[in-house]
Amino acid sequence: MMPSALSPAHSQSPSLRARLGAGARQVWRSLRPTLLVLLPILLAAAAAALALAAWRDTRTNAAIAELEAGHDIAVSAHAPDALLVARVKFLAFRDRLNEAEPLLETLDNRRSGDAAARARYIVANARIREAFRLIERSELDKAGPQVTLARQDYRRALQARPDFWDAKFNFDVASRLIRDFPEFDRKFGDELKAEPKQIWTDIPGQPRGGP
Repeated sequence: MMPSALSPAHSQSPSLRARLGAGARQVWRSLRPTLLVLLPILLAAAAAALALAAWRDTRTNAAIAELEAGHDIAVSAHAPDALLVARVKFLAFRDRLNEAEPLLETLDNRRSGDAAARARYIVANARIREAFRLIERSELDKAGPQVTLARQDYRRALQARPDFWDAKFNFDVASRLIRDFPEFDRKFGDELKAEPKQIWTDIPGQPRGGP
């Protein structure tokens, strides 16, 4: 029995594959010199980018360590989030909250949720500590505004990070202070009543907190 003749498609496929292979080889031969020149440049650029990132991380960590050691170093508004938070903490523990405000606004504008929440929490705790000191000295007229501002910062921390349990706990502490002191309620009770909703919610376990 005579084999059937190959269809035109089968007879042309080896030739087509050969042409494609030849074309690919031609393209490779034309691009190879350029690729051999560009490859070392690309590798060098990648290595430089990694080195720059490592250098920036090292500088950031060194600056954070300086602040934690109590050294007053300037921090640019363009600094990484972690460094801005460290600077806010340094200022908050030295009653220099006015200097911390621009850094808080920078973090808010960046929409850096965790960093912004942490910074607001730190400032709020500083205000509550100051409020307790003033209450102990019976300076309630001065303590009231500190409690009110602390509650506002706790609220903003929770807006940036709703699962921030410590901020929820301390927000409730600040709210209780306003309810427990009639002097606060007369002067700042409207701010408490105007809240759209109570932020404190039941949460599992006992959240840490305390200023």
